[in-house]
Amino acid sequence: MAEQTQVDFGAVTRMQQQIWSKGDFAHVAPVIQFVAEQLVEAVDVLPDERVLDVACGSGNTALAAARCFARVTGVDFVPALLEHGRARAAAELLEVEFVEGDAQALPFEDGSFDVVLSTFGAMFAPDQEQTAAELLRVTRHGGRIGMANWVPGDFVDEVFRATTRHVQPPPGLEPAVGWGTEERLRELFGDAVSDLSVVRRSSTQRFRSVEHYLEFFRRWFGPTIAAFEQVGPEGEEALADDLKAVAVEYNRTGEHAAKIAADYVQVIAVRA
Repeated sequence: MAEQTQVDFGAVTRMQQQIWSKGDFAHVAPVIQFVAEQLVEAVDVLPDERVLDVACGSGNTALAAARCFARVTGVDFVPALLEHGRARAAAELLEVEFVEGDAQALPFEDGSFDVVLSTFGAMFAPDQEQTAAELLRVTRHGGRIGMANWVPGDFVDEVFRATTRHVQPPPGLEPAVGWGTEERLRELFGDAVSDLSVVRRSSTQRFRSVEHYLEFFRRWFGPTIAAFEQVGPEGEEALADDLKAVAVEYNRTGEHAAKIAADYVQVIAVRA
């Protein structure tokens, strides 16, 4: 395992901010909206609780919590996504405060929130130990941390693996899907949580075809856009073929459409 002291987390974070700013993740967010709704239900968000959605993107989880009459804040490091969140909240007549910030340095005081949530967001921050420490820091004692994290060895992880065969990630980083294992979660949270529940669940991503899936992500999903930019015209066919092969493997409808099963873990931790 590479030592994390070799990683310039600041430089990696700046690179990630640029990558996630490409395309428009607000178009991708509806694909995983149901996961956010399930997470808020599982954590049992209550009216007037102070709720933080970390790496909120365009606001899926923040809006789901706001429908519970909670006092909700969303934080993300892509300003354009925060603007989408504000527009969505206004359209749904919901009150959510959206704040620019980094999951590794949350701009809030200790114990500010009763509930801290993240749906496929905080798991991608490069410094995992610091991210976990921040989630814990801003959660009050007895409060809950709820996460939805992709798991190793399943669809999203296989997409990452296919991509890294063509585009190498920065060296020394821990795999993001480590957040999808109970072992890694216990390492990250340690004795700062008094209870930890990790339940494997499955989400479904629907597209007209495998080709439509790839076209959609090449247009809207920052990491996919960045990967194709890096391989250039000479490498795009090979990358596209590998990504389509993963989608074909996980497609549950054959040639009729693309109904892709993607497993994740639903995590609920109680702050000690």
